Amino acid sequence: MSNCVIVGINWGDEGKGRMVDFLTDRYDVVVRYQGGGNAGHTVINEKGKFALHLLPSGVFRRGVVNVLGNGVALDPENLWKEILELKSRGVGITPDNLKISERAALLLPWHRDQDALEEARLADKKYGSTKQGIAPFYSDKYQKKTVLAGELRYPEELRRHLKELLEWKNLTLTKVYGAAPYTMEMMEAWIREYCEPVAPFLCNTGEILKTAQAEGKSILFEAQLGALRDLDFGICPYTTSSNTLAAYAPIGAGLPTAGIDEVIGVVKAYSSCVGEGPFICESFGEEAEKLREAGAEYGAKTGRPRRVGPVDLVATRYGIAVQGASKIALTKLDVLGYLEKIPVCVRYRTGKEETDIFPFPTELEKAEPVIEYLDGWQCDISGVRSFDELPEAARNYVLYLEQALDCPIAYVSVGAERESIICRSGEREEAAGGVL
Repeated sequence: MSNCVIVGINWGDEGKGRMVDFLTDRYDVVVRYQGGGNAGHTVINEKGKFALHLLPSGVFRRGVVNVLGNGVALDPENLWKEILELKSRGVGITPDNLKISERAALLLPWHRDQDALEEARLADKKYGSTKQGIAPFYSDKYQKKTVLAGELRYPEELRRHLKELLEWKNLTLTKVYGAAPYTMEMMEAWIREYCEPVAPFLCNTGEILKTAQAEGKSILFEAQLGALRDLDFGICPYTTSSNTLAAYAPIGAGLPTAGIDEVIGVVKAYSSCVGEGPFICESFGEEAEKLREAGAEYGAKTGRPRRVGPVDLVATRYGIAVQGASKIALTKLDVLGYLEKIPVCVRYRTGKEETDIFPFPTELEKAEPVIEYLDGWQCDISGVRSFDELPEAARNYVLYLEQALDCPIAYVSVGAERESIICRSGEREEAAGGVL
């Protein structure tokens, strides 16, 4: 048995979904253990191009069991819509290959409303929320003001519980924000339309994972977003509201006893960021626009343009450290093929001093990037499948990053498709197995 966590090292959007999709033929179970539908994992395979928001990226592999753990912000409305979308495109999703933890808490409709209302109240001080209700959801969860998914099996108790929560939440919506209140009729209609269809997927996923562990099966844990968006170790307050770190995977998955054998940290060959907050290496103007277009850097959930810039060694080393990454998957190397010189943020300058230590969030506001340049390769490398076949400048770039980050780069993606990847950890292992 080998358990692996795939995590983001930077701000998110590094390409975790494509790595999970590529590697899942080697695992029996894939688990999403935190976060909600506020970000997208883009996967391209024989079925087409998909942007997954809640479903684990292992749903395309025949024989793989996919789990939504107790740490996930379970939005039945968006989940059911996502299931229907994938089914309409020929992807089989049944209670046999998708298991939802009965201990996952439900993201309710008012959470999205409250999220949008608070961003509007903050105005120019907003956090850059995707307005999917994530922060209000986790706030309510830790106040014990949520509904567990398993309560859907007990209709009378569920309605009583919802009625109590409704009275409490309407105080915030009406008196703080001046918004319209919710009614039980609205909530009952929501339950019928979105909760009842996902109820057959609910189960005791803790027991399923425990059995898998006892049988020596391998588990792949899939994170959302990246280390710099972690609630405790990210750039506060411009973080998500859950723990994006590998260390949280066993807890959020529902198997606290699970051991982690490997942590694959996903790093983009340049930097991108969705949302507000410090982004020291950010490029602007024509330079940014060219990189954004080359990399198709638009949010998978929101469609909004991502902020972009060169790879940031300071932030990336920090992300590798807090994630405990044992190896790196470097994605989108092909995107840089248009550049004659490739910028790299090697240090930060704060006043008269330079540092390669990632600063406390408050100090980031005054930090500036120190940029150095490497030679570009200026050609298309999307068809390359061996490291030795890469142009010398491309190999040098990868080796430079590997040495600077002090972590082996085991995978290098040169395209978005499943097989557009170079494996450096020995002989290439073809992704086997069918697609559902």
